[in-house]
Amino acid sequence: MGKDESGGFHPPKGKPSTVGKVEGLGISNAPADKIEEFLDLDSEYVADDLNLDPSVHVRHPNRNTSKGENSFKGKENKPESDKTADLPIDEENKTEVEELPQVLNKELFIELATYQSPCCVTIYIPTHKAGVAVNEKKDLIVFKNALQDISKRLAEKEIPVAVIEQMLTPGYELIKDDAFWAGMNEGLAVFIAEGYFRYIKMPVAPESEVMCEKSFYVSPLIPIMASKEHFYLLVISKQKCKLFKADAFGMEYIHVPDLPDELMEVKRISEKDASTVRVATSSGGGANFHGMGGGNPDEKANIATYFEHVDDILYKQILHEENVPLLLAGVEYLIPIYKSVCDYHNVCEESITGSHEHDDKNELYKLAKEVMLPYFEQPLEKALTIYANQSATELTSASPEEIIPAAYYGRISHIFVRKADHIWGTFDEAANELVIGDTESADSEDLLDEALIKTIQMGGEVYLLDQERMPAETAVAAVFRY
Repeated sequence: MGKDESGGFHPPKGKPSTVGKVEGLGISNAPADKIEEFLDLDSEYVADDLNLDPSVHVRHPNRNTSKGENSFKGKENKPESDKTADLPIDEENKTEVEELPQVLNKELFIELATYQSPCCVTIYIPTHKAGVAVNEKKDLIVFKNALQDISKRLAEKEIPVAVIEQMLTPGYELIKDDAFWAGMNEGLAVFIAEGYFRYIKMPVAPESEVMCEKSFYVSPLIPIMASKEHFYLLVISKQKCKLFKADAFGMEYIHVPDLPDELMEVKRISEKDASTVRVATSSGGGANFHGMGGGNPDEKANIATYFEHVDDILYKQILHEENVPLLLAGVEYLIPIYKSVCDYHNVCEESITGSHEHDDKNELYKLAKEVMLPYFEQPLEKALTIYANQSATELTSASPEEIIPAAYYGRISHIFVRKADHIWGTFDEAANELVIGDTESADSEDLLDEALIKTIQMGGEVYLLDQERMPAETAVAAVFRY
């Protein structure tokens, strides 16, 4: 081997040059046998000195080479039930998590109720809005225990591990979300299937339930189904009147642009024309009302003038098409003054007395809901009366053997079901064959849940009740259409 003018060595003729390759890889000082081993491997993967063989798979140069490292770090010391929490997420097959409204319409309820899958997991837990339970993450712990329970149940059903991981990973991701658990309502409902994950922050507290069937368990959702029952709450004061619209689940403030900001705004107009006052509205129209006589009216007359104007605006913009209760809240001596000038026909006889113009909305709603509870229970009381009046006839029943088939055939107008109760069995609709079992089995379904779903689909009314309010000493009772 000879040197050139620059001092570089050249291999003998007839042998390929490997010095550049060897020096470029930093192994020029390696033993001869290792260099020869490298050259043998090198010849397998290159087409020539500049190009790789086309058959060689090359990872993308921007690939994150650390991805996946330590994904299971520390996992070897964790119990089997906790390992799902550490599983790496397959982004391509990641299940989309969706929050459903806290009040369900009929269509969404039926969509949940009729969802079918080999494994439909349902979880209900009561939760907390604030306090020690939130600080100590008690709801999170209960939910995590439910996921671990479900993992065991699915394994017992011989569901593949990969499917279990895919189903439960969104749940374990929620466990890590502190903001999620800090924003709880009264209850949490979670619905899980393969490629499916939905949840509801319920405005009412459910009984704790963890179920794994071929469909979701939806009976506890009955209390959060939307209804037509609502009312208005008007907070009155000499400074500003505020209107709210409330239903069985909450209350929202309604901005009414033309309401005067305070009594003095109307008083100034009144003093300009004490005989008749007309206040223009932003829409170009006006609200007409009569003054309280000539001169400077006394305080009660000014208040009456102010309330009359408020009533005219509310009636014109909001209440003229309504036939629902209007509940008043205010200092006791103001209530009769407002009622004396109010034209709306459905003002509640009972009121919330005291100064409430600065109350927190949620606290004010609690007071209003307590007053209005009999109003919301009117449909139930009417249904119970119908059952009582028909109890001596064939149009009522407290027998599951009679009620469950009737639900499938659309015969039920009203059905009453005991909370958190289940009747396991099967029903062949085509053959009209009902089999009721003592316990849950692989082939059984919750027949009470199915009866509720069928009744709703057929336009019947459904009531979920504590035992003391049930019209019979059974898990189910019903009124038939025929």
